[in-house]
Amino acid sequence: MIQRTLGQIATMLRSEVSGVHGDILIKGVSTDTRSIQAGSLFIPLIGENFDGHQYAQDAYQKGAAAILWQADHGLVPSDIPCIQVEDTLEALQGLAKAYRKELPVRIIGITGSNGKTTTKDLVAAVLGSTYQVHKTKGNLNNHIGLPLTLLLLEETTEFAVVEMGMSGRGEIALLSEIAEPEAAIITMIGESHMLQLGSRDEIARAKAEIVTGMPAHGLIIYNGDEPLIEQALGELKLPEGLRRIRFGQDHDNDRYPTAIRMDADGAYFTINSSEYEELFIPLLGTHNVVNTLAAIAVGEAFGVTPSAVAAGLRALQMTSMRIEKLTAASGLTVLNDAYNASPASMRAAIALTEQLSGFGRKFLVLGDMLELGEHEEQFHRGIGAMLSPERVDYVFTFGRLGRFIADEAVKQFPQAQVRAYDDKAQLAEELAALASAEDLVLVKGSRGMRLEQVVQSLLI
Repeated sequence: MIQRTLGQIATMLRSEVSGVHGDILIKGVSTDTRSIQAGSLFIPLIGENFDGHQYAQDAYQKGAAAILWQADHGLVPSDIPCIQVEDTLEALQGLAKAYRKELPVRIIGITGSNGKTTTKDLVAAVLGSTYQVHKTKGNLNNHIGLPLTLLLLEETTEFAVVEMGMSGRGEIALLSEIAEPEAAIITMIGESHMLQLGSRDEIARAKAEIVTGMPAHGLIIYNGDEPLIEQALGELKLPEGLRRIRFGQDHDNDRYPTAIRMDADGAYFTINSSEYEELFIPLLGTHNVVNTLAAIAVGEAFGVTPSAVAAGLRALQMTSMRIEKLTAASGLTVLNDAYNASPASMRAAIALTEQLSGFGRKFLVLGDMLELGEHEEQFHRGIGAMLSPERVDYVFTFGRLGRFIADEAVKQFPQAQVRAYDDKAQLAEELAALASAEDLVLVKGSRGMRLEQVVQSLLI
């Protein structure tokens, strides 16, 4: 993490320290008094319903060595070492950018409608086989989370793998300008953020902004199965000498799988390169194999040997709630994919469930997909219409929008095998009573639906 004197931080922010406190050593930063560490710099952010300046004294008493203070909030506290800034959020971002420039770290930026976190974990696993790597913790991928991620970097970190998320145009451009990624990945363009952006074309343009802060001769790796990415990149003024690698299932990509097989432990696959024998990832789903191709491309670009790539992928450590395969006390197998949901990720999770063999009956527990805008009903009905009683046995839905899935599914299924719920506890209770040890249950929905509560009920 950042370790600088308060005076050095003031210089990085082009400001001054109040009083005679320039020699105080700062160790890390925090924007939340609940995570204050001794010696940290407290940065009070301002939101619609909160003002971190109200907690400055609390932060200092909990061990913060100093604070930033926004100029429009009156005089700085006389009893706390402070640096006055025009805007505390901009100061956080500026400090992260300045710190990043002082480090020799090489940064890999990752964006896309789905698969960012999985791809982050895959890239970190590949690079971690050879280098000292830091990756975004959880989903700290926005205009606050990314700067905090950069400020956590150690001076000895060789590579940082960072997610870049957004809710509108211009946000990924800002993150790219702060992080200045040497290489960037665009995983795919889905329907997430349709509510804010209105079309997949606009979503693609927003994701393509990741090239904004890249240096000359950087590397962009993107899903070649999605023509909107190529189109969006073509509309931008690209960094000089920008190199491109395309990955995907189509055989006109630079990297594509030549064979895929799955068992209960993960996916085995080969790719279009004689340098690699069959590879294994402890993940389920063809979409995860496709995301792995991007990680392999990063490894190849930065000198990771094929054997090290294979070892890194096999030792992959995943962020939780992304198709976790869990076993209940009863023996029931649960696929927990309750972290988020979009039409693309929902289709992929259902396809995975249909492909897996060796189980008795298959149950789908599907919750609302949020932030899809005016076409939300159409997207949910589309999921229901794709379901077949020949491939899954029961469909349980939860939420207002989930009922549209059920409305379409019941046209193909016996009525007793499609059930729509507004009560999560009732859903979990009836599912647990019906499912047996030999069965498989997929739980999938947007984060706001909190379907991990169903998962926990099933595991007891």
